[in-house]
Order: sequence, then C-alpha cells, then structure tokens
Amino acid sequence: MSERILDSESYNTQNTPAKEIHDDGIDLDDLLPKIGEFGIYQKCLLWFVCLPACLPCGFCAFNQLFMTDTPDHWCLVPELKNFSLEERKLMAIPKKANENNTFENCFRYAVNWSHILQTNGTILINESWPVEPCLNGYEYDTSEVISSVVIDFDLVCEYDVYPTLGLVALNVGGPIGVYSFGILNDRIGRKKTFFACLSTLLLGSLMTAYAHEYWFWVLARVIVGLTIPAVYQIPFIISLELAGPNYRSFVTVMTCIFYTLGLILLSGVTYVLRDWRSLALATSVPFFFYYLYWFVLPESPRWLLMRERLEEANNILKTIARVNGKQLPEEYTAKLQKQVLEQKENGIKETKSASAFALCKTPNMRLKTFLITLNWCASEMVYVGLSYYGPAIGSNQYMSFFLSSAVEIPSYIVCWILMDKVGRRWPLCLSMVISGIFCIVTVLLPNDAENETLILYLISKCFISASFLIIYPYAGELYPTELRGVGIGTSAYIGGLGLIIIPFINYLGTSNLVLPLVLMGGVAVIGGLTALRLPETLHTSLPQTAEEGEEFGKDWTYKDCWSCGGPRIASEGDSYENLDQLELTQAPILEDEVTDLRPIRRNSMKKLVRQASILETQRDVDGNLKMTYWF
Repeated sequence: MSERILDSESYNTQNTPAKEIHDDGIDLDDLLPKIGEFGIYQKCLLWFVCLPACLPCGFCAFNQLFMTDTPDHWCLVPELKNFSLEERKLMAIPKKANENNTFENCFRYAVNWSHILQTNGTILINESWPVEPCLNGYEYDTSEVISSVVIDFDLVCEYDVYPTLGLVALNVGGPIGVYSFGILNDRIGRKKTFFACLSTLLLGSLMTAYAHEYWFWVLARVIVGLTIPAVYQIPFIISLELAGPNYRSFVTVMTCIFYTLGLILLSGVTYVLRDWRSLALATSVPFFFYYLYWFVLPESPRWLLMRERLEEANNILKTIARVNGKQLPEEYTAKLQKQVLEQKENGIKETKSASAFALCKTPNMRLKTFLITLNWCASEMVYVGLSYYGPAIGSNQYMSFFLSSAVEIPSYIVCWILMDKVGRRWPLCLSMVISGIFCIVTVLLPNDAENETLILYLISKCFISASFLIIYPYAGELYPTELRGVGIGTSAYIGGLGLIIIPFINYLGTSNLVLPLVLMGGVAVIGGLTALRLPETLHTSLPQTAEEGEEFGKDWTYKDCWSCGGPRIASEGDSYENLDQLELTQAPILEDEVTDLRPIRRNSMKKLVRQASILETQRDVDGNLKMTYWF
C-alpha cells in the first residue's frame, strides 16, 4: 500500500500506465513536484483526514471480539433464588469430571427442588443424581463483563457457535462492500463514496447497539462489514494520489502504523466499557464528526480529469499550489484544456479491462498466480486469525489484545527497511515460516503455561504482520503492468473470502486453546515455503506485458532460492518503460555520463530510479488508484 523509494544507484521499470505518459498528456506525478509533493496541503490532509479515517475501520472490525465476551456461566434454578450464589452452585450444579473445583456450564441436577425444599430438613447433595440441560436459562458471572451479546441472547452451550457466526457475517460483508463501493468510487467519485461508506458504517453500528434479537444483530454486522476496509481506503487513496511519488512510502507506512494505533486505543476503550451496547456506541457515534470532512476532503483530480471536469480539477490543483506556496505551471493548464478539447472532439476511448482468465493462459503465469494467491490467502488468514484470537490468549484479554496490536508497529518499520536491502522473497518466506513455527511450538507447552503461550503468540503475530505488509507490493511487482490490476484484485478477493473460515478455526479453541494456533501455524509455514518458488523482484526489470510476465521467472532454478535481491546495476535500455517519451536534457551515451546530468535532471527522471510498484495500490488504465480487499 505504500511506495518505497530507492537510491539513485538502482534502476527499475516504471509502473505508470502508458496512457499517462505522452507528449501532450497529463502526468500528475510530474506536476506534483512543481506544486509541492508533500507540502502543507498534503500534510494537513494526511494528519487530519487520512490517518483519523483509520480509526472507524479498526474500531468496528474488532470491537465485536469484546461484544461477544463469554463469561463464566451455569444453569439457572429459579427455586433456589433465595440462596446465595455459592450455595446455588454447590446445591444444583454438578462438578466437571477430573476437575473437582470447576462447575459444569451447561448441566444441572435433574431433581425437583420444590419438593426437596418443602421437607425443611438438611439438604444432602448426591453427586450421583441424574443431570439435565439448563431448561430455565443461565446465570452469568458479571464481575468483569457487565453485559455482552452472549449474556443478552444466551449464546452458550448448544448456541455457543452463534457468536462465531456473527464474526463470519462481518467477514462476508467485506468483499461485497469493496466491490460495491469500488463501483461507486468510479461512478460518483471518491468524496461522495466515502460519505456513503461512512453513512453505511454508522447505520450498521447504530443497528448493532440497539439490536434486541440475535439475527437482527447479525444483519447489522453484515452492514458494518460492507464498509471494512473500504471506509479508510477511500481517503487513503485520495491522500496517496495527491502525495508526490517520493512521499507515498511515508503516507502508506504511517497509515499502517496509525491503523495499529487505533487498535491499541480500542483495547483501552474496551477495558473501560464492559457493556456491549455502550461499546458499540462509543466506537461509532464519535465518527459522526467525520461529516465535517465534507468541507475539507477534496475530490480526486485524476477522477475529475477522467470525467472531463477540467475546471474542478484545475481548482483543486491551484488550491494545492497556493497552500504549498507554489504556482501552478501555465503549461499544465494548457495541457488540461487541450486534452479536454480532444476528448470532446474524439470522445473517450473505451479500454477493455483484462479478464482474470488472462492470468491462467500460460503455464508460468498460471503458476505465479497460484503461488501469489496462496501466499496472499495464507498471510491474510493467519494475520486476521491471530488478531481475532488475541483476547483468548493470556489471563487478561484486554492486555493481550493491546500487546498483539503493539507488536505490529516495529515489524512494519523493520520490514519497510529490509525490503529494499535484501529483497521481497526471503523476508516474505522467513516472516511466514518463523511466525508459523512459533505458533506450532505452543502445542509443546503445558496447559497452564499462559504467559509462555502469550509470548510465543506475540512473536508469531509480529512476524506475520511483516509478511502481510510484504505480500501486497510483491504481488504488484510480479504481475505484469497490463494484468496488475486484475491480478491483485483476484488474489485479494480470494484472500478476503478465506477470512470467512477463520472464525470457525478460532472456534476450535473453545475445546483446545492451542489448536487454532497450530492450524494457522501450519498454513503460515506452507505459504512461506512456497514463496521461495517465486522470482525476486528487487533491482530487476519488471514485466510490462503479458508476454513479459510469462518470461519473468521462467528460468527459475533451485539455486535461485538462496539469492537475496538483485545486483545494483543499471538495467539494459529495454528495461525502461516509455524511455523514449521521457523528457531528457541530453541523451546519455556512456554510463559514466549519467552522474554529470544529475544537477539538471527534471523531476520526471526520478521515475528511472525508483521501484515504482512497491507498496502502491493497484491502478486502472487511467492511472486511478483502486480499492482492494486488504487491511
């Protein structure tokens, strides 16, 4: 999701769509350095709009974990209501086999307490009495959790899978929402789509808070799920489009970090609010203030240009230049006017989008697509699965969730640095394999080793977070330019669909705490090992066409597994995309003459020295950034 910048020694292909670079065309990546790549305007947009927009996504995606708290519970016996709690449990609730100090949660003695109490004698408890299910409901320990969905709707015993179904409902909405809001994003613009998405989120959250039936609550969670992760991706995309190429890495890494800070804040909110309805309101109602963004959130200039709304796009660019203390170059205004006139005369040419089947036409491309999707699915499933499982580990669910979120921040920073040092393949492989190993090792610990299990879990979560950050840019570099959008979209959607089964895997933890960790660890190890079969992309010429994509990595051998990155050498002339269309002051003939041109390089020449597809979200044929199912 972000875009890292390499030093001037590394040369790579450019990921800008060919449609954007021509003599009379408009390339906003060339214009932004002249009006301010990351000036006051972009900084205000990032700190006061983009980063705060991460909060509702994280809050509403994970507050459900605490809404469905399951406290200790036992059968309700109405006839014993005049007795104390301990007396009721000792008299009416059998103890679990081999656990003399633990009472059964779902059974009670099948005796006639009205008849026994009428004898007015000493009540003798016979442990050989027959047992029966809880026919009159349940009692709950509310010393820590005042209220939860489980308590209000009695989702225990034979109904204990129902909270899991609620989490499934949330994940079902995600892929549907990204697709739906993605269409709106292209038709009515980013700004209106963001507020439509925000309204949907608030509606679902209010329905959640005031739900008095379980299935109505599930419907509310589906509606909330429609907006995750779309609600923060839209303002993020606007910020990314308006930031210069050299600062998109900072924008995206800060977005990841701020998203994690939102989860850390959520752990504090859930610790303070132990009533699920209050929690639902506290994690949604404050976001009504986001409607004030209507007055400051700009529309995407790229989208406006695509829709031939020249004057609006020009006004936004002028505003950016004015706030940044720059001047909008007149030649770009002239280009804008010329392009719109040409579009009115000739019409906008419809460009046919590539089909997902194009990824499977040739054997090498088919293999890479399978491996990319496998790694994406494994990384996303394990990352989200471990995030969901955090409160179940350790003795304090709030502290466990706090720690599981906090360990992500160092992994993002270290990963961001290593990717341009040692490449993508080995960091992806090692992060997934190490994460998986630490998950699997938990099976060797005794049942009462809570702290040791928590430590292994946190190490695993740290490493899988790194892989989750790597897979997106790595996939973008492996797919050729003309198939990149459909490739990333396909892999991301399949990964998103994989999240539907994660709640069921975590549900297995109710009978065996480490079983979900072992299963997710196995998935992570398998995914990490298969990543070694993919070609390295660091310091290499990236494929542009489907034919180049088929040839890229076709000569892979087992020896390639041990290589980390590529040599820092200038690539061949044919490795530059649209080299003949870039404006150069003088065409260098000898390799040593490149350094002499550095003082008079134009901003457009920066495209020759950066790994353009790193951590950058997918684009369509017009150069517009697209939404995808990626947290």
